[in-house]
Amino acid sequence: MLNLLITTGSIEEFQDQGKTLARALDQGQEVEPRTVIMFEDPEELLEILSNARLSVFRSVKQEPGSITDVARRLGRDRSAVKRDVDVLVRAGLLEMEEVRHPGHGRKKYLKAAASELKLVAHLG
Repeated sequence: MLNLLITTGSIEEFQDQGKTLARALDQGQEVEPRTVIMFEDPEELLEILSNARLSVFRSVKQEPGSITDVARRLGRDRSAVKRDVDVLVRAGLLEMEEVRHPGHGRKKYLKAAASELKLVAHLG
């Protein structure tokens, strides 16, 4: 599982990070794999990472399972958890895998997309 950095910054800052990474690789330096999700607008970041969604992420990271499992653990309505899961999957924080159970249909399982989440917000 990768590390995940969620931050705010401009397109230019994102491109500068890419150039720095490319130079390090060109010089033969070892670079730890990670995923970076960058938002230009801090409000967008805060919209995605609400307290409820962070609780869903933490629950899935601690114990992967179905949306129903997560809703039960958190004591929340399944449909509300499903909406939060959809946002977290689109943002790249959670992964959803569909598993077939012969004779019993299919079940969707959630797992965290990263073993560690680091949040850096530059405000102002």
